[in-house]
Amino acid sequence: MSERTLQSPVTPAARPVLPPAAVQTRTRNTARPGPSPEPRARPGLALAVILSAQLMLMIDATVMNVALPRIQEGLHFSSSSLAWVLDAYTLTFGGLLLLGGRLGDLFGRRRLFTLGIVVFTLASLAGGLATSAGFLLTARVAQGVGAALAGPSAIALLNSTFTETKARVRALALFSGVSSAGFGVGLVLGGVLTDAVSWRWVMFINIPFGIVAAALAGRVLRQPARHETSLDVVGALTATLGVGSLVYGLIHAASEGWGNAVTIAPIIVGAALLGGFVYSLSRARHPLLPLHLFKDRNRAAAYANFMIGPAAGFGSFFFLTQYLQEELHYSPLRTGFAFLPMSAIIFTASRLIPRLLPRFGPKPMALTGSVLLLAGLIGFAQVGAHAAYFPAVLWPMIVMALGIGLAFSPLTVVIMSSVRPEDAGAAGGTMQTVQQTGVTLGVALLVTVSGAAARHNPATALVSGTHAAMYAAAVAAAASILVGLTFRKPREVQ
Repeated sequence: MSERTLQSPVTPAARPVLPPAAVQTRTRNTARPGPSPEPRARPGLALAVILSAQLMLMIDATVMNVALPRIQEGLHFSSSSLAWVLDAYTLTFGGLLLLGGRLGDLFGRRRLFTLGIVVFTLASLAGGLATSAGFLLTARVAQGVGAALAGPSAIALLNSTFTETKARVRALALFSGVSSAGFGVGLVLGGVLTDAVSWRWVMFINIPFGIVAAALAGRVLRQPARHETSLDVVGALTATLGVGSLVYGLIHAASEGWGNAVTIAPIIVGAALLGGFVYSLSRARHPLLPLHLFKDRNRAAAYANFMIGPAAGFGSFFFLTQYLQEELHYSPLRTGFAFLPMSAIIFTASRLIPRLLPRFGPKPMALTGSVLLLAGLIGFAQVGAHAAYFPAVLWPMIVMALGIGLAFSPLTVVIMSSVRPEDAGAAGGTMQTVQQTGVTLGVALLVTVSGAAARHNPATALVSGTHAAMYAAAVAAAASILVGLTFRKPREVQ
C-alpha cells in the first residue's frame, strides 16, 4: 500500500493544526464564557421602567395621607404619632439615599435598582397585612430602605441611557414631572382605594407594579460603568439618626410642648449628629455627599430649594387631607378626587419645562413657582370651618399646583444636566435626599406649629392648627423665593 493511500482524507486546509497556545486559549474561552451581553438599546422602554418605578416610590410618600383617619382608627395611633406613618418612610428613604447611591457605584446600578424594587414590594405586602401600629411603622421603614436602594440608581440609569443633551433634558424633565405628580397622584389613589376597598390596599397596590419593574429591569436597562468608591455606613447612619432625632423631638413637642427634656434632648442630639456628619464629609476620601457638587451656584441653590419647597408644599398635604375629612366631612374618595386637579396641573406644568427652561432659565421659573406656591398656601390658611370646595378650596389648589410644577421641575434639570457621569449617582442621590429630608422635617415642623395652635384654641383645634400650619408653610415658601433670586441662566442647558 502506498504512502498516499495511508494519509488521512481530511486535508490540512479542512482541519488546521493549531499551536498549543491557541488550543489552550480556545479551551479556556469555552470553559469560561464572558459576561452576558448588555440588552440592546431600547431607551423608550427603559424610560418607561424607570419612570414607573419612580412614580411608585413617590406615590408612597403621600398615598397614606388620605387613609390616615382610617389607619388611626384601625391601628390605634395617637394624633401626634400619626405623623410617623409618613415620616417613617420619608426619613428612611431620605436618610439612606446617599448610601444607596454609593452601593450602586460598588455593586452596579441595575442590580441595586432591582434589589430596591424587590425590597420595596415585599415591604408593601407586609404593610398591607399590618395588625398593629408598630408593625405598620416597621413596614414603612423597610419600604424606605427599598426606595433608598432603588431611587439614586434610577436617576443614574436614566442619565446613562440618554447621553445626548436634548434627549437627557427631556428625560430628566419627565422624571421630575413624574416625581412631582407622584405626590398628587398618591393623594387621589389613596382616597379611591381607601373608600372602595380598604386602607390596606394603598400598600397592596404597589405589588403588581413592583413585580413588573423588577422583572423588566434586567432586560431593558443598560449597566452604567462603575467608579472607584468606598462605603461610609457610619456617615449614613449618623445622618439618618440625626434627622430622626430632630423629627422625634419636634413631633413630641406637638403633643407635650417644649418644657420637658424628652423634647429638648433629641433635638440637641440630632443637631450634634448632623454637625458631626457635615464635619466628616470634609475629611473623607470618598465622602457620602461630595461637597464639590455644591460649588456650582445654580446646583447649590437648586438643592436648597429641593429641601425648602417640599417642606412647604408637600408637608401641607398632611393637614389638608385631615381637614377635608374631619372638618368638611369629605369621604376618602371625595378627598382623593379633590386633589385630582392639583395632580393634573403639576404633571402638565412639568411637561412644559424642556421648552421653557432653555428660553427663560431657572431663575424666573423658580421665582414664579415659589410666588404661586406662597399665594396658594396663604389661600388655604383662609379656608373656614364650613367652606365649599368651589371656590374656597379649589382656587388655592390650582395656584399651589402651578407653583409646584414650575418651581420644582426645573431643579432636576439644573442639578443633573451638567453633572459629570461619575457623579451622576451622588448628584441624584443628594437631590432625592434633600427632597425627602425636606418633606420629613416639613411635616414634623408643621405638626409642631399646628399642635401649639390647637392647644391655645381647643374649641377649634383642627381649624386653628391647620391655619397655623399653612402660615408656617408660607414662611418656607417665602424662603424659597429668596433662594430663587440667586439663580443665573446657565450656559449648559441648551
